[in-house]
Amino acid sequence: MVHNERKWDELLRIRTSGWDWSNADSHHFPYEPTDYAVLERLAGSGYIKKHNTVLDYGCGKGRVEFFLSHQTKCKTIGVEYDDRLFLSAMNNLERAVSKHKVAFCLECAEDYKVPTKVDVCYFFNPFSVDILKSVMARIMESYYIKPRDILLMFYYPSDAYMSYLMTNNNLLFVDEIYCMDLYEEENDRERIVIFQVV
Repeated sequence: MVHNERKWDELLRIRTSGWDWSNADSHHFPYEPTDYAVLERLAGSGYIKKHNTVLDYGCGKGRVEFFLSHQTKCKTIGVEYDDRLFLSAMNNLERAVSKHKVAFCLECAEDYKVPTKVDVCYFFNPFSVDILKSVMARIMESYYIKPRDILLMFYYPSDAYMSYLMTNNNLLFVDEIYCMDLYEEENDRERIVIFQVV
């Protein structure tokens, strides 16, 4: 797995490895990049294509943006509240191979106005359920301005996330992309759960 992480970072000409706990608190969780093996599975699922615009909440150093734009040719937007991680993402943007389809925004997720071109949102437990509820209100605002198919993808969802998502009347469960077989230890959270805004 480690070799795969280095290989993709080198191929994409970015630096996204390593955890960052420096600005984590009870509402904002530490930076941990999604493993490339999981992103490979997501890119191969057929859910993200060239015409899509993916919004990644808590994008950190931008791994999701650079990988998906390179592999699926989609457009990507990363939202990050931590100015140090945002700077890392911008430094990656200067040298990345797929930079022309990638954008970053330094802003709190709950304040970010979702562009009407966004039709996929990606989450890897970036923040608490309280913030997620505010983010969902922003997504719904964008949906009401321009009704469209919007998929929400949650990797490694917590029980708190799942409880909220499964009881939200604005969401319809669509699918799960299982990732448990990518790791030696079995963990039923190793999946990407997909919902559609309705």
